[in-house]
Amino acid sequence: MASSLTKDSVTPGTPGSEKTFFGHPRGLATLFMTEMWERFSYYGMRALLPLYLVAPGGLGLSAGTATAIYSVYLSLVYLLTMPGGWFGDRVWGPRKTVAIAGGVIMLGHLTLALPSSGTFYAGLGLVAIGSGLLKANISTMVGQLYSGPDDPRRDGGFTVFYMGINLGAFAAPLTIGTIGENVNWHLGFALAAVGMGLGVIQFLIGSRHLAPHSSTVPKPLSLEEKTSTLRKAAFWAALAVVFYAIVGFSGHYTLNWILVPLTLLGVIVPILVLTNIKRDKSLDRAEQSKMSAYIWFFVAAAVFWMIYDQGGSTLSLFADSSTDTSVFGWEFPVSWFQSVNPVIIMALAPVFATVWLALNRRGKEPSTVVKFSFGLVLVGASFFLFLAPLGIAEGGHKAAALWLVAIYFVQTCGELMLSPVGLSVTTKMAPVKYASQMMGVWFLAVTAGDATTGLLSIAGVDLNKTGIVAAEATLAVVAGIAIWMYRKRVKELMGDVR
Repeated sequence: MASSLTKDSVTPGTPGSEKTFFGHPRGLATLFMTEMWERFSYYGMRALLPLYLVAPGGLGLSAGTATAIYSVYLSLVYLLTMPGGWFGDRVWGPRKTVAIAGGVIMLGHLTLALPSSGTFYAGLGLVAIGSGLLKANISTMVGQLYSGPDDPRRDGGFTVFYMGINLGAFAAPLTIGTIGENVNWHLGFALAAVGMGLGVIQFLIGSRHLAPHSSTVPKPLSLEEKTSTLRKAAFWAALAVVFYAIVGFSGHYTLNWILVPLTLLGVIVPILVLTNIKRDKSLDRAEQSKMSAYIWFFVAAAVFWMIYDQGGSTLSLFADSSTDTSVFGWEFPVSWFQSVNPVIIMALAPVFATVWLALNRRGKEPSTVVKFSFGLVLVGASFFLFLAPLGIAEGGHKAAALWLVAIYFVQTCGELMLSPVGLSVTTKMAPVKYASQMMGVWFLAVTAGDATTGLLSIAGVDLNKTGIVAAEATLAVVAGIAIWMYRKRVKELMGDVR
């Protein structure tokens, strides 16, 4: 990265020296590399997770249980972004929170590398906690590098940062996946720990280039708040320990005693959070109207992510059992399919951005509502496409790998229609009172979607069956059409937001 640092004039007060990173504050290089290594470790472990859960040399679980564990894990990662943001705002400050989060993630991967089922679940929990802490705060520090919302480099800075995410996500399955599948599962998890360790070291070395106020606590807890928070945390922790001790010693404990409560939490918490904001009497009429519109987007996003995130579970398990992964006689690891999405994003994101700008100049850019509806229709279409390889597999044949590549391609196009727009509309429609919390609310849509998948799996629904795949595809397409049909009403509720 040193070779890409150039002398340039910068905005007065920008942290670091006069050197810049591709014309951006030098601290962006630190955050870019930290996020790249964190995503490398996260996506590498995620690519291995469902395969390890069902493998005879892994935990040897059923596909349904593996999908439930995977879905609950993903929902927890995004659910924990809200308390992660709270820790950054109230306890440690963003910089310290990210450093601690990196250490927790690394410890989690090392725990996953131990050959024991008990430590495996503890490792998953640690990675989820660390990811929640880091995800909520590292983006905040990117924003702090710039002089304010009007800094012309701000959007470009987040674009560069986003590329770091996808570089890590692309490289991880090709390296960690290969080692895990072809050499040793636990060595693959250990390699994920090495990646996160490199990210932590790089972050600590380069933190001097970050904004000075990234190390301050924006709204520190008062002594009374600290005492109250610790007391409540201790009470609920003790209650959980006593409850699970009783269940364990009575001989009734099964994995569902953990999975079911966590899955229900992933569905209930988003509903409670949205209900709490919607019922807040201090919001004016315009803010209430925007929140009513936002609920449409939230539900649409939950349906989208419910299907989209099965790319790492349902589709991955199908690839493992029913897809021909050979090219000219050479067998490639199943986990490599998880590199398809990030490489398509890196290729198509500039194309989509250029198309939107061109349409905008002509006054023909689709509205946020229309983009959302297209995103839902596309993710539904991807599962209609999934019916073809499912039919091939039911006929006793292996489906071609290109079927899965095509499915991931359609899903990624849907993601580029919905995800960036969702992030943008969340910031625009947030009530002033909840401005700092609304990004966490957006991530709760992912939690709700993945938790729903988890509930279906726990209930014994086989997500690799033609009927359920067709039902999910239909749900997404119908939801997309419904939003399109009610687009005028939603636009009215959005007020001045476009």
